[in-house]
Amino acid sequence: MQLPGLIDAHVHTRDPGAPHKEDWGTVTAAALAGGFTAILAMPNTQPPITDAAMLETALAAARAKARCDYAQYLGATEANAEALPPLAPRAAGLKLYLNSTYGPLRLDDTATWHAHFARWPRHAPLVVHAERHTLAAAILFAALYDRPVHIAHVSRREEILLIRAAKERGLPVTCEVTPHHLFLTADDLPRIGAGRGEVRPVLATPVDQQALWENMAVIDCFATDHAPHTLAEKDSDTPPPGFPGLETALPLLLTAVHQGRLSMDDLITRLHTNPRRIFGLPPQPETLVEVDPDAVWEIPLHGWHTRADWSPFAGLKVRGRVRRVVLRGREVFRDGEVLASPGYGRDLRAE
Repeated sequence: MQLPGLIDAHVHTRDPGAPHKEDWGTVTAAALAGGFTAILAMPNTQPPITDAAMLETALAAARAKARCDYAQYLGATEANAEALPPLAPRAAGLKLYLNSTYGPLRLDDTATWHAHFARWPRHAPLVVHAERHTLAAAILFAALYDRPVHIAHVSRREEILLIRAAKERGLPVTCEVTPHHLFLTADDLPRIGAGRGEVRPVLATPVDQQALWENMAVIDCFATDHAPHTLAEKDSDTPPPGFPGLETALPLLLTAVHQGRLSMDDLITRLHTNPRRIFGLPPQPETLVEVDPDAVWEIPLHGWHTRADWSPFAGLKVRGRVRRVVLRGREVFRDGEVLASPGYGRDLRAE
């Protein structure tokens, strides 16, 4: 079975600053192994991508190492609302962190929100990490400024119902959901382990999870929120939040297709068509992903292309495996082996 090249609009590269977790080379190898031919990289690196100099640092690393295509987000701070708009053509979009997450970019002052909503170009993507009350506030800001807003990793019943109501009233809101919120809940924490199960937003209840499935029509994109940390870090007394997910997303979703919970059109729309439209990405000619929809296997704990080399889904049985990926006419992955060289990936904002 052939699919178009998949797009993950929410990936953490850890480059610059934490290459022991991941870098542009390993994260894009994991992307290709998972069927993703383009990733959009989040800005909460060390230091974060909040100005022209750091944007160029990240893009230089990507030019040297990336094996699939990419774009890099900018991060909003209390001090950079005026400086960022000229950088919009070079960026995947602007990310506002309105809730606690990994890194120093949380924005608590709503006056700062106003500054960014007012100044960031309306045609350029604006993404928010917003939960519960801050999600409601973000929708209000979308209405006040009459501008599109994309809401990252929606995880709770109250949130998906709020987004549904906003869409029914014609507000310019889109959203994404992660595979770990579709396939895991807080009930899985004893199996995963408390530290390894740390993630933001947290794993929610089965009722929350069911609401996501029942409101699939409201969900615009699937995005992994691939956020790698080593097992030593996850098993420490202060485990950082985040899961690796690039290599398991497609098998999990193909399993849902096999079970009748999704159609193939649902999958392609949310992993290819909508991300390309929402984020204004150029086409990738001569690009395809070949999958074996009947391959049945158990997700292992180790043996991944991501440097984190573990999975919260270990032990789950899935149906569907990536066999081959072609990017711009070149075979870049086949049967477990990444064939693309570092630097083969292209900057999608430079097209």
